[in-house]
Amino acid sequence: MARAVTQRAKEARRREKAKLHNYYDYSLLILVILIVAFGLIMIYSASSYTAQTKSDYNNDPAFFLKKQAVAAVLGIIAMIIVSKIDYRVLIKKMPIIRITPATLLFCIAIVLQVVVLFIGSEVNGARRWLNLGPIGFQPSEVTKVAVIVFTSYVIYLTPLMLDRMSGYIKVMIYMALPIGLVLMENLSTAIVLFFIATGICFIASRKKLYYVFSLVAGSLAGVLIIVFGKGFRGARIESWLNVETHEKGYQTLQGLYAIASGGFFGSGLGESMQKLGFIPESHNDMIFSVICEELGLFGAIVVVVLFVLLLWRIFTIALSAPELYGALLCVGVMIHIAVQLLINIAVVTNTIPSTGIPLPFISYGGTSVAILLAEMGIVLSVSNQIKGY
Repeated sequence: MARAVTQRAKEARRREKAKLHNYYDYSLLILVILIVAFGLIMIYSASSYTAQTKSDYNNDPAFFLKKQAVAAVLGIIAMIIVSKIDYRVLIKKMPIIRITPATLLFCIAIVLQVVVLFIGSEVNGARRWLNLGPIGFQPSEVTKVAVIVFTSYVIYLTPLMLDRMSGYIKVMIYMALPIGLVLMENLSTAIVLFFIATGICFIASRKKLYYVFSLVAGSLAGVLIIVFGKGFRGARIESWLNVETHEKGYQTLQGLYAIASGGFFGSGLGESMQKLGFIPESHNDMIFSVICEELGLFGAIVVVVLFVLLLWRIFTIALSAPELYGALLCVGVMIHIAVQLLINIAVVTNTIPSTGIPLPFISYGGTSVAILLAEMGIVLSVSNQIKGY
């Protein structure tokens, strides 16, 4: 009798465990896939003319669509695989080398950032790409994941240290190396990394005031770097202030024309005029202006609402996470998406000076979309460990 009761109890635990690990947060999954699919449609619409008229792209109107679709499919596969793995494996020491995957990823990111400074491919005057045979990727995108995973791990080990300024300084010393290395190649990405690390610390700490001062100080430092740094950064400030007359304001001005001509309902999908050679690289950072022109203010609002729902879903999972580490991982991913979304839209609307930050999941960029999807896999993994979720 006792044996039968024990057997039934084991079977019940087995079923509960299977149910726990087989569950999927379908609302989050559907939102992600919907935004990625919309991004593929808009990339084709924004890039087809350029790709068809230039021999560099084999005169193939679907050139950029095909490349982005491959990256998106690989990213979705990575998202599903990562979501099936317990995220807590990131903070368990591996055999032989006796360090955690979180630490290993952080070290790999730093090595890649050093390597790209010396042997990276130069694009638009900056070394940001590493080529491994036919595959090219941006190490800075890997660094974003590493900062999320490692910052959360450091705080998880000693959460109370953030209630002291010395604890926050300790965390930021860890982050100074990857942020500094990225700063040598890309100020925009360094700013995103700074906001991710500081934002995670802000959420985890009970004392918020000195984090506000830190954000203000970091923002002022960024302004000083722009004003007194390389000449092209100062030119971006000047073009932002004089977008209609400055030679460097051409791209932003054409984007504003696209937004203005879209009206409320837009000119129709595929009917943009500004993408016909007027907006340089319209499928990249300026794709939001094409969305506004073709789908109007209504379409732009729908896109923003989809992102708000996505961020709200991630926030809800963070609140329900079984422990601090899972919650901080979700917070890091949420900050990453939110910061890039806000900066991209602000740049396109000329609210802030021009900077190279893509619209998450939508702008053309294989590394960016694949890494973001892998991050969503981590969030899904956290949700799968919530009892009764």
